[in-house]
Amino acid sequence: MVMPILDTATAVDASRPRPLGLSTPQAGLFDAGSAANHQVNVAVFAPDLERVEVVYQAPGEVWRTCTLPNLEDGVHFGLVTGMPPGTRYGFRSAAADDRLPLPVQSEEFEDDAGHPLLLDPYGRGVDQRGELLTSVHMAGDFDWGDDTAPRIPLRTSVIYEAHVRGQTMLHPDIPEHLRGTYAGMAHPVMIEHLTELGITAVQLLPIHFHLDESHLQDLGLTNYWGYNTAAFFAPHAAYATEAARNAGPHAVQDELKGMIKLLHAAGIEVILDVVYNHTAEAGPDGPPISFRGLAEKRYYRHDAHGRYLDTTGCGNTLDFSDPVVVDLALDSLRHWVNDYHVDGFRFDLAVTLCRDAGNQFDPNHPFLQAIAEDPVLSEVKLISEPWDVGYGGWQTGRFPQGWSDWNDHFRDGVRRFWLSDRAAMEAGGQGGSVASLAELMAGSANLFAPSGRTRLASLNFITAHDGFTLKDLVSYDRKHNEANGEQNRDGHGDNRSYNHGFEGRSENEAIVAARALSIRNLMATLLLSFGVPMITSGDEIGRTQHGNNNAYCQDNPTSWLDWSRTQEANAMFRTTRELIRLRRWFLRHQPESFPAAANDSSLQWFDDKGKPMTPARWDDPSVRSVQLLMGHEDSEIRGLVVVNGSNQDVKMVLPEILSESGVGRRMFELRFTTSVLHDRRKGALVASGERDILQANTINIYRT
Repeated sequence: MVMPILDTATAVDASRPRPLGLSTPQAGLFDAGSAANHQVNVAVFAPDLERVEVVYQAPGEVWRTCTLPNLEDGVHFGLVTGMPPGTRYGFRSAAADDRLPLPVQSEEFEDDAGHPLLLDPYGRGVDQRGELLTSVHMAGDFDWGDDTAPRIPLRTSVIYEAHVRGQTMLHPDIPEHLRGTYAGMAHPVMIEHLTELGITAVQLLPIHFHLDESHLQDLGLTNYWGYNTAAFFAPHAAYATEAARNAGPHAVQDELKGMIKLLHAAGIEVILDVVYNHTAEAGPDGPPISFRGLAEKRYYRHDAHGRYLDTTGCGNTLDFSDPVVVDLALDSLRHWVNDYHVDGFRFDLAVTLCRDAGNQFDPNHPFLQAIAEDPVLSEVKLISEPWDVGYGGWQTGRFPQGWSDWNDHFRDGVRRFWLSDRAAMEAGGQGGSVASLAELMAGSANLFAPSGRTRLASLNFITAHDGFTLKDLVSYDRKHNEANGEQNRDGHGDNRSYNHGFEGRSENEAIVAARALSIRNLMATLLLSFGVPMITSGDEIGRTQHGNNNAYCQDNPTSWLDWSRTQEANAMFRTTRELIRLRRWFLRHQPESFPAAANDSSLQWFDDKGKPMTPARWDDPSVRSVQLLMGHEDSEIRGLVVVNGSNQDVKMVLPEILSESGVGRRMFELRFTTSVLHDRRKGALVASGERDILQANTINIYRT
């Protein structure tokens, strides 16, 4: 006869409903149980269940069950004995009339009760064995040594969006057993690449524990990007080395923390891309994994008829009008900052997190206010993806102070000026005015001013994980997503790209040269514009996805970085590195308030005659050239960025600026040009008020 093993420590007055998850009975810490009997306080929000039992297996022991005896405001809680760190556990319904015993002589879990085992929404680790998912009681001890947050100011930040797995899978100088892992990301070879490039932060695609959607499993594919979170407090174990995975969740946790520690030691911040807008439980017919089985009506957003409201395109939407959901996200964020020393977050589909009870975006949403008032979260970098797929979903520029927004206006406008406009002109048509590009280069100040923010609220990007790579932007007019198994229906159709006369890879030297010039123009615009630039990993070495602009399910060389250092790759790396150094050098010679407090005297625009731009010139669609003189008026160093977006060479008269003595004119030194003449012309001196020739479709950068 099989009998259940029940915990006997169920004293009502000794347990408590907060904090949720596992904590010590004494201090409310998340990371350990009572040393004497491994007793922990267990609390789970499950208002949908009449009774809840925790099913658990300590290391080397058999499965046990304990019904949580107490209930308060939807939280089931109680004390459970025999749960040391490393214990696997989950929750399930324990209705009195159908509770059946579990086997006690086997280490294998059997669902005799007919109820699925549910993950703890606050579980710090996840163990996956086939289809069985369990949370893991984690110890939080880790030797951080003298680790300190780099605290890089936004004004000098250069962000590098990367995927932990894809970054190193093909790197020949990283040991094979470390490729595609947290340890590989922090290998000296990779850190050397990042520091030599000059980036200040890596923004990692999701590393929260995630699952693959059923339709991808049916196609034999996986969710490579990881935007399908199942556990908001647990790291994704598949990104750890085989040795760490075999050793268990604690080793996975330590490997991730070790990665962050090593990146910090190199002066590089770690920003996590987080997905709090939906969960891996998919639509209403999906299997319960955690939230759906515990509190479906509270965690997910429903319409007046009880149907799921979906503003994410993923089948479900977490309901941030409910304080329980807001608290879940806030607790998770604090966990990653306090326990993992993370430096910031990029919030996927962030508008969903700020929708009120009426499903409307609210820039004063309680979630945003709570972050602003939180002593931990208000001190880290906060980046929004300021849209979702619901009504009123595009909210770029409307997030509050303390946030930077992914600036899709910058992405689309820069692509248009350098690519689709050029395609139109070469086809005999006309491009647009340089005015739109100028506004973007100046940090989109008008876009962010209504929210009380400065140019530093503009997170500038031209490419990201979602869409064409930089090389593919100049090589393809159409998306080529056939390998995704959706008949090329997925992915964006409006890419503002230009293949320069041939679709895909070309050996034609003229096409290759034209594409390389466009890439340099795009990268130079990104790194010389006001705001915070974000580079997509691999763009600095010419990575291609062969026209796939939605490679979310391509965990293969399509998405992995190709580290073959061809002549083209080396040239692009040198260009990117030089531009980052120019940016850093220029800002070093400006007061710390610049460019956030830039005004008309520190941003001056001139036409090709060296005269101030007039409204008529700004409005003229045929004007494709402009000069930006930038730098604080009291600075000894000022920069001049000269743009020629036309298909003809242009003689530009550089602005007249008096020397510091007030007698004679100052000299401009050419520091960089995107033209093929860069190596020959770098260092050339041109007097202010004199002419210099800009080749067609190029940018020149001077200092004075």
